[in-house]
Amino acid sequence: MNQTAAKEALSFEDFKTEVLNDYKIATISRECSLLGRREVLTGKAKFGIFGDGKEVPQLAMAKAFKNGDFRSGYYRDQTFMMAIGEMTIQQFFAGLYGHPDLAHDPMSAGRQMGGHFATHSLDENGNWKNLTAQKNSSADISPTAGQMPRLLGLAQASKIYRNVSGLENNTNFSVNGNEVAWGTIGNASTSEGLFFETINAAGVLQVPMVMSVWDDEYGISVHARYQTTKESISEILKGFQREADTNGYEIITVKGWDYPTLVETYAKAAAIAREQHIPVLIHVQELTQPQGHSTSGSHERYKSKERLEWEAEFDCMAQMRKWLIENNIATAEEIEAMDTEAKKQVLEGKKAAWSAYVNPIKEEQQELVALLNTIAASSPNKVFIEKYSNDLAAIKEPIRKDILVTARKIVRLIVNESGKAQLANWITNYTEKVQPRYSSHLFSQSDKNIYKVAEVAPIYTESSEDVDARLIIRDNFDAIFTKYPEALIFGEDSGNIGDVNQGLEGMQEKYGEFRVADAGIREATILGQGIGMAMRGLRPIAEIQYLDYLLYAIQIMSDDLATLQYRTAGRQKAPLIIRTRGHRLEGIWHSGSPMGMILNAIRGIHVLVPRSMTKAAGFYNTLLETDEPALVIECLNGYRLKEKMPTNLGDFKTPIGVVETLKEGSDITLVSYGSTLRLVEQAAKELQEVGIDAEIIDVQSLLPFDINHDIVKSLAKTNRLLVIDEDVPGGASAYILQQIIDTQKGYLHLDSQPQTLAAKAHRPAYGTDGDYFSKPSAEDIFEKVYEIMNEVNPSKYPSLY
Repeated sequence: MNQTAAKEALSFEDFKTEVLNDYKIATISRECSLLGRREVLTGKAKFGIFGDGKEVPQLAMAKAFKNGDFRSGYYRDQTFMMAIGEMTIQQFFAGLYGHPDLAHDPMSAGRQMGGHFATHSLDENGNWKNLTAQKNSSADISPTAGQMPRLLGLAQASKIYRNVSGLENNTNFSVNGNEVAWGTIGNASTSEGLFFETINAAGVLQVPMVMSVWDDEYGISVHARYQTTKESISEILKGFQREADTNGYEIITVKGWDYPTLVETYAKAAAIAREQHIPVLIHVQELTQPQGHSTSGSHERYKSKERLEWEAEFDCMAQMRKWLIENNIATAEEIEAMDTEAKKQVLEGKKAAWSAYVNPIKEEQQELVALLNTIAASSPNKVFIEKYSNDLAAIKEPIRKDILVTARKIVRLIVNESGKAQLANWITNYTEKVQPRYSSHLFSQSDKNIYKVAEVAPIYTESSEDVDARLIIRDNFDAIFTKYPEALIFGEDSGNIGDVNQGLEGMQEKYGEFRVADAGIREATILGQGIGMAMRGLRPIAEIQYLDYLLYAIQIMSDDLATLQYRTAGRQKAPLIIRTRGHRLEGIWHSGSPMGMILNAIRGIHVLVPRSMTKAAGFYNTLLETDEPALVIECLNGYRLKEKMPTNLGDFKTPIGVVETLKEGSDITLVSYGSTLRLVEQAAKELQEVGIDAEIIDVQSLLPFDINHDIVKSLAKTNRLLVIDEDVPGGASAYILQQIIDTQKGYLHLDSQPQTLAAKAHRPAYGTDGDYFSKPSAEDIFEKVYEIMNEVNPSKYPSLY
């Protein structure tokens, strides 16, 4: 045999080995799906949603996926995760059982149901790993198409790294922007607006994104004819196909059961995206879903006999077996042996995962049973305690709820007995040990969290001038962009005209279109750009033009950004800064202050409400030294007000979670934030004229809120409280009141009923009069305070009405 023939023979053997390894991975994944469903039906797992029927195209995708690349997908992608070496059989089942330990379920430590995949971008201390040396998966979320906006940002990061100078040392995040962001979605979920918004934005931006649509013709029970015009996403997106001298996509269709063509297709798509930074849409057709949508129902209820027969024949695994045999890569007997071995491995992995999950709980169960038996021996309630103890001991597969419920019920029985202290101590210690497994990392626990940044006051000199406040924001951004080459800002009108209030005037001309950029009218994907880029080591500032427009993006903020550190147990982060402006304009759509809704939707993101541009600039400076996401709401009517220009732009820092007392007083504490503070200050001057001395406190940040409990210290002096806010009744003012009364125990110091003064329940009407009759005015504040003081001393403050 000559050298050429030997090489060809060797190449075929290598090819055969690789293909058979692919088949092995796919078979293991299929067995995990089949056995996983049984684990749900037996009650060991709560719910299952699996990737059966999608195995073969995911093998092809994994082949083209390189170190440094990122996936942003959904809950069918288990084969892909196994193929890139980021999920084992045991880890698959640990996720299904909800094992609250990253060592066993590295995807989410039991915080998400199985099928939600992630890799670790951070080490145990919250520090970045070298993302270019590993294959990366951004943490999945359940809301359909919710992975799309983040995908855009993950892809755009490569564009930034390739085109922005000064980032050459950021070698942990990119190698010349060669990384591809890979998206996956079910065909039915392409009906969501987030899908279309992202597809359009990626086409405009021309980012290295490969988008796979797994098409099995159904969305749960609803056929594609009710989902998509022409029943085909690739057909209706043909207008996005790139042509000569236009931007756009490369659009490819491929059969989901055709292994060799899939491999070729994904290699081609990767090359286009990686080398040319052109997005690619791969419509993977003729897929199946052998077990139906999930464990909550059977697909036999809504699929015809003919469809089910077709699915059995064109199941991608059946077709791959057929192809292996026809091409003399494996015999039927060899395939059967591989299938048998896969079943064995999956069963062993399942058993190991279950033992690792349940054995520690059984040890805790036995510990409590032993304690209860000791307590029962000398208790008048021995019979009742032993009944609870025996019932607990009889549970063969306990959960922690079973253990703690039993302990807490018994402590009630023995509240006056000597054994109570021992049991109460056990309950306290057990809860302190266990609770963090389900609650940690809502916010950063690293040494870069917001509490690690010290306050730095603005510095003024005798020559410091009073300037339009927008100039302080503008010049501070100038300092930021010089100091942090990884910082960039983008949004509607942010680039060419320097934002609608000129807070970025001249910045695009100075720093270029990649760092100071305009964006289309698409708030959800503006947020997504920020999330994805922040996940790859950049420091983006995503600008939403007005606070009311934040509603378009609130789902992305709530379900994705706010939960990221929590749902990965601290192994991914996106320190995105969201910049917007609001309060006190005119009309329904430009003057809302939906703070209560925001506060309750985005726990996990800091909410900062500076009253001035100097305070706002200080917040940006603080946040850029942290690793946490935040929303900064600038006062819309404050840009033209005069403020002194500090000399230490880019360096002064507003502390987060710290209130500021603007005026000392002795009769009542007035608490507010943002633009409304100017009205409070005016009302306080008028109240002073009638002998009422009000203390004014600016909360400055709503999340976190008054970490030093300074407001309750004020109440200890004034004994009265009024919270003023321009949100609807029961909105942010109710939140502030809860924090003061409930968390800070402010009620201990009150001599009068604590009250709130908010806007009317309706949206603000247009015009100056609309504002006056819709939101709190200085007169409203004066009269509300006066009414409180009338109750205290009616002779001194006779009723006004």
